[in-house]
Amino acid sequence: MDAPTPHRARNMDEMRALQGRMFAAADFAGSIAAWKPRPTDVVITPYGKCGTTRLQQMFHTLRTRGDADFDDISRVVPWIETSRLLGLDLEAPQKAEPRGFKSHLGADQLPAGAKAIVSFRDPKDALVSHFRFMEGWFLEPGAVPIADYAAVRLRGRGEGQDYWSHLLSWWARRNDPAVLLLSYEATNADPAAAVRVVARFCGFPLDEELLALTLERTSLAYMLAHKSQFDDLMMRQASERLAGLPPGSDSAKVRRGAVGSHRDDLPASIGESLDAVWREAIASQSGFADYAAFETAVRERMYA
Repeated sequence: MDAPTPHRARNMDEMRALQGRMFAAADFAGSIAAWKPRPTDVVITPYGKCGTTRLQQMFHTLRTRGDADFDDISRVVPWIETSRLLGLDLEAPQKAEPRGFKSHLGADQLPAGAKAIVSFRDPKDALVSHFRFMEGWFLEPGAVPIADYAAVRLRGRGEGQDYWSHLLSWWARRNDPAVLLLSYEATNADPAAAVRVVARFCGFPLDEELLALTLERTSLAYMLAHKSQFDDLMMRQASERLAGLPPGSDSAKVRRGAVGSHRDDLPASIGESLDAVWREAIASQSGFADYAAFETAVRERMYA
């Protein structure tokens, strides 16, 4: 029987089927079990499209004073959940200490024993960013409306893998000294302050030369100019091999990084649905009426 022709999904059911060929629950569970956290480890674990890649690059630049000799940022700051899929040994020596890892796990899912950095982002911007990330990789560009994509994401609520569960799990840990909560919007507005906060949390001595280097290496201009290092190379290769996606997909993770981009891309009805979920899932448990109020509280804690 001939192998199917490599192709991207043209609807959400097809995307789910393609991803099902690639991701197995047993692989995720085995990957997490293989990680043996140390108190000095730093896990960067925002929800997807909430600033993970920039924080990986920030952390790695700070601990190595600018190492750029890697083909994929997740090779030097490995993604815990996908290590089995990618054949990575999480206990292998890293380029520098402390060890750093990427994750998207909630506080109730990440094994205890390490430090954690979590960046929060407006759920509307995160949704748009995630959709653009999937277009050209798992989704055929222009084939799936963002409203269809958003509807599926919203239906996934309550499965423990959604934006709101992740946010609440980490907000509950806000007073834990081993947890640093960041605002994506504040990091964009004052990147130097964010670098200082991260360096202090991780225990990195920070001089003016290292601060300037880190700001340059985590800037949108730099990461776009070197986007092949931030485009999920290992995951893209795995998707071509396991899910049958066409070679050369656009899996770039660095795009605009804009705050408020959802106003140009997200239908009003979807924005209203996200607001309704916030009121039901977040406001009732946290007291924050909307993301703006929540972000203000996170920003104040960052700079306290």
